[in-house]
Amino acid sequence: MQALKEKILTEGKIREGNILKVDCFLNHQMDIKFFNEMGKAFKERFKDVKVDKILTIEASGIGIAAIVSQYFDYVPVVFAKKTESLNLDKEVYEAEVHSFTKKKTYKVRVGKNFLNKGENVLVIDDFLAQGCATKGMMDILNQAQANLVGIGIVIEKGFQDGRKVLEEMGAKVESLAIIDRFENNTVIFK
Repeated sequence: MQALKEKILTEGKIREGNILKVDCFLNHQMDIKFFNEMGKAFKERFKDVKVDKILTIEASGIGIAAIVSQYFDYVPVVFAKKTESLNLDKEVYEAEVHSFTKKKTYKVRVGKNFLNKGENVLVIDDFLAQGCATKGMMDILNQAQANLVGIGIVIEKGFQDGRKVLEEMGAKVESLAIIDRFENNTVIFK
C-alpha cells in the first residue's frame, strides 16, 4: 500500500534496536481516515474469503480491527486480553505470547463464548516481527476449532522470521507494508 509506505517515511521514527515508532498515526494516536483506507486494502486482499469474526490482540490491534470489520459487513471483533480481569469469564482459551518490543512473555485470553467451532476468523494486527503474537492467536483459534482464513498485518518487518514461521504453519499472510531493512535512519521497503 503506497500511501502507508509514504506515511511511514514521513511520520515514522526509527529507534534503537530496529524499532519503528508510528504512534502518531497507528498505535497511540489513530488516524481514522487513514485506517479506513487500510480497511479497504484489507478487504481487497481478503475479498474471496468468508469472514465470520475478526481476532486481534490488545491494545494496538483493536482500532484497525474495528475499522476492518466495517468492510466485512460489520462482523464482530474479538480481542485477546493480556491481563486477567474480574469481568473476564472463567472459561477462556489461553496462549502464551512473547512481546518483541516489551521483551516480556505473557498470557492472552479469549472467552470461550466469543469463538466457536467452525467459524471463519481473520486475524488483524498492527505489526509482524517474529510472529509471536499471531502464533498465540492461532493457538487460541486451534483450541476453539475455528478456521483461520488469513492474517492481515499493517506493517511487517520482512527482515525477521514472522512471515516464514506463519506460512510454514499454513497461514495466508497479507501485509500492507513490508520493511526490508533500516539503513541510514531510513526505512527501505521490499
